[in-house]
Amino acid sequence: MNASFLTLLAVGSGGFIGAIFRFLMNIAISKNFPSQIPLATLSVNVIGGFFIGILAALFISYTPPSVLKVFLINGFLGAFTTYSAFALESVYLFNSSIYLALLNILLNVIGSIFSAFIGYKLIIFFLR
Repeated sequence: MNASFLTLLAVGSGGFIGAIFRFLMNIAISKNFPSQIPLATLSVNVIGGFFIGILAALFISYTPPSVLKVFLINGFLGAFTTYSAFALESVYLFNSSIYLALLNILLNVIGSIFSAFIGYKLIIFFLR
């Protein structure tokens, strides 16, 4: 796929919306569920993993226009999930607690992969 203006616009607008969703979710989760583990980052990574699994499975049977695919996956979910924030928060946690840092890393990595797997398998199951 080439980087046409429409493709770049789709990625950029999806990223804009995904970043806003991530920001609002961060505020809501941090306010309602205070924790030593950054639950807001964990939540968006696990939710993002779930939805990318769903989309990957859907795109096996239904081929969307490429601009929609890059809008959703590269743009929206790329900006919604926060692995750069996850990395920095883990560094900060290492400064205070190796245990919390390792727990945060384990929860984010396993949670995101597991939720992508579940999302993928759910759609494959329902499409049969």
